[in-house]
Amino acid sequence: MPDFSTLAFFAAAALVLTATPGPDMLLLASRSVSQGQGAGFLTLAGIVLGTYCHALAAAFGLSQLIATVPVAYEIVRWAGCAYLAYLAWKTLASRAFDFSPSAKLKRMPLRRIFGEGLITNLLNPKMALFVLALFPQFVRPDNGSIVAQTLVLATVLNGIGLIVNGAVILLVGQIRRGLSMPGRLRKLPQYLLASVFAGLACRLAFGERA
Repeated sequence: MPDFSTLAFFAAAALVLTATPGPDMLLLASRSVSQGQGAGFLTLAGIVLGTYCHALAAAFGLSQLIATVPVAYEIVRWAGCAYLAYLAWKTLASRAFDFSPSAKLKRMPLRRIFGEGLITNLLNPKMALFVLALFPQFVRPDNGSIVAQTLVLATVLNGIGLIVNGAVILLVGQIRRGLSMPGRLRKLPQYLLASVFAGLACRLAFGERA
């Protein structure tokens, strides 16, 4: 088990990283605008589970494979790009979006909302590399099981993410309820979310392998 000073330093690093706007925060905000706070928190739950999966992969050496074998990295990267492009297309084709706070939305299945958050996180190889780069700095073999320590760090990271991203979801939800757009502008959240998915796909496809 990591000691208190190690956890405190890791928590500080995690807070800085989590509070920096990135793909996860953008996805959560877009989902909250388009489908409400509940959908935002359900997407966050998928991301949380994905983070645990990445942490376990790092503990068992799978992330090391992605980091050192170019073919493995490319397979995950292009699978993620294809999935995000598919989500962008599905979002544009969906009729489940309306920006009017009084409108009765055609709710998306909860399993789909959760699954999109999870799979989007899992198919992001940069998340795997991030975990691989950060976690080993705070794991010590003499502190016990590597897997247990990794899960503790993942829990701290997810706890901070819940606070930061939860605040974003609640804020966006309040903004959504306070606004109403007539006519064609009601489809704005739909276009926004599709743009987020398409933008993440492009970022993954053309961004540097960091």
